Amino acid sequence: MTDAAPGTPAPPPPSPWERERPARSRVAPARTPLSRERIVEAAFTVLDRQGLDRLSMRQVAAELGVTVSALYAHVSSKDDLLELMYTRLFDGFEPPAVDPERWQEEVRDYARSGRRRLLSHRDMARISMAHVPFTAELLPHVEALLAVFRTAGLPDRIAAEAGDLISTYIDGFTLEEGMWRDRAAQQSGASSSPARPDWREMAGEMQDYFASLPAADFPHLRALAGVMVTDSSDERFDIGLEIILRGLASYLPDPAPRAGADASRTSDAG
Repeated sequence: MTDAAPGTPAPPPPSPWERERPARSRVAPARTPLSRERIVEAAFTVLDRQGLDRLSMRQVAAELGVTVSALYAHVSSKDDLLELMYTRLFDGFEPPAVDPERWQEEVRDYARSGRRRLLSHRDMARISMAHVPFTAELLPHVEALLAVFRTAGLPDRIAAEAGDLISTYIDGFTLEEGMWRDRAAQQSGASSSPARPDWREMAGEMQDYFASLPAADFPHLRALAGVMVTDSSDERFDIGLEIILRGLASYLPDPAPRAGADASRTSDAG
């Protein structure tokens, strides 16, 4: 049965010399255009998997399924890529507020947030230490931190050094955490948490060693064995930060005496 109208001639059979046409292939989905953002995301993937020493433009290109030359239309070099990765960490980060009454708490929040950012990806502390935050994207963060110190009343010379001191403390502490994490991963064959490296066993061994030292030669190491090495990175970070903040606070000018108190002292003297 056919739908052709009555009297319509049937189509001729295929001729013997007509070529057989292949079936139409399915159209491949459009490839997502390469962009700087995609390159940075791929670089973070490679960094977390292989570490900074093995991060290369070739590895990033392989992750994206493109040629190395395609990357250079968006980034100029590996150093340029590392700077973009470092800048990306500050996306969505709110600079500290300026409140002279809460300046120490603002610095604590800033430092803890900075540590969390660096711990979010492997070896970011090493990348941070190699890049100064004086790009157009990061200068507002530097300005905000210096504003916290200056409005709190710190002398300009101390305020100028305080920003670098806090940043260096965050970088150095986090770098050490990453080193212990990698060492623990190598020994156990598994990756431990980046925020809290699993070094409790090693901490216990060091505590036991210090406690076993001859008391006559190492009285202070023995006395502090139980608290010198702890298994809490958060606690160690906060204690170190507190030492820095109390040192900075010692540079604040003495508060001006109240007028009522002055009058009272004058009356007593009379």
